[in-house]
Amino acid sequence: MIFDKLKKLDIVFDSPEVDCPPVFSSGDVVSGRVILDLFGEIRLNSLKLHAEGFAKVHWTESRSAGSSTAYTQNYSDEVEYLNRREVLLQADNGEVTVLPEGRHEFPFSFQLPEETLVTSFEGKHGSIRYWVKVKLHRPRATVKKLKKEFTVIEPIDINTPALLAPQAGTKDKMARAWYRNFGQVSVTAKIDRKGYTPGEVIPVFAEFDNSTSRTVVPKAYIIQTQTFIARGTMKQKRAVVSTLSGDVVGAECRETWHGRAIKIPPVGPSVLHCRIIKVEYMLKVCVDVPGTSKLYLELPLVIGTIPLHPFGSRTSSVSSQYSLNLEWLRMAIPEQPEPPPDYSSVVTEEEAEQRNNAASPQPCRRPEWDPGASPHGVCPRVSLPTSTCVL
Repeated sequence: MIFDKLKKLDIVFDSPEVDCPPVFSSGDVVSGRVILDLFGEIRLNSLKLHAEGFAKVHWTESRSAGSSTAYTQNYSDEVEYLNRREVLLQADNGEVTVLPEGRHEFPFSFQLPEETLVTSFEGKHGSIRYWVKVKLHRPRATVKKLKKEFTVIEPIDINTPALLAPQAGTKDKMARAWYRNFGQVSVTAKIDRKGYTPGEVIPVFAEFDNSTSRTVVPKAYIIQTQTFIARGTMKQKRAVVSTLSGDVVGAECRETWHGRAIKIPPVGPSVLHCRIIKVEYMLKVCVDVPGTSKLYLELPLVIGTIPLHPFGSRTSSVSSQYSLNLEWLRMAIPEQPEPPPDYSSVVTEEEAEQRNNAASPQPCRRPEWDPGASPHGVCPRVSLPTSTCVL
């Protein structure tokens, strides 16, 4: 039978490094070979290649239309980024082509669009994928198909003024329980810049002022938010990807973080320019107050692909700019001694509602520390010990 004569059909991408999958970006040339390994002579009509790239989202939601009627609402959308076709083998007159036994290689090459392509991504309700598909047409036989994906990374250079700008903020909250006030808690925090790359450590400069009669616990989290958009409706998934726990701050006490380190794991870069999928990050500095809801301060982050170059030296190779450990494609987080908590444990339902409806943050009741005024983002009261009681 003809199926017995086809030993192997494979797609091999050209890669500058041995045993390392290639990584592409806008305008790059994707090249490789389609390999046919035959047990014997075969006859074929054509061998065609199709390169595609799509962002796709899909999810369902249950709807109630009365006491006894329920239905499921589907939400889906897609954006096309790549659509290229190429004929690798086909006789001009439409006749059948005969290939002898053995190994046959058919090279292919095409250029990715010059306009910005979106980074490859896999999420709960959507994905951004690029692939090459090969179809082998033979007389009186089922079409043989093979698809192989390749990775695209949208370069995000953190060496830009917007991403090198420090991020700072202040927030305070009155701790209440059962209509009783326990005093006010305030947090002021700053990070050196907005843009970072996976593997970097973010030094967090912060001051926690606990003017309550209870002990509080400061913490910091890096949170990833995946946003999926379809038919004017938005679906979000949030996850904690890294955690930093501080020391307990006693009643009427204050603690200062002089650059406490929180590390960015090998997560995927931010996805900012897709109409239907966004991946965003933030540093969330929280204070757990027993008996009342949390106080939190959010500072935006952008996870880039081109790391900080303090001496201005750069390389144009996307592969060299970004680690080729592509675990981040599946949003995998490496094993940690203490895994990050679920997002639901970081924010309560009440706070989630406040997050959507909150007005502008009120000014800190200790305005004498201006995070932008200190060159290192350190509070002028840094002479205080790490945890100092205010008498």
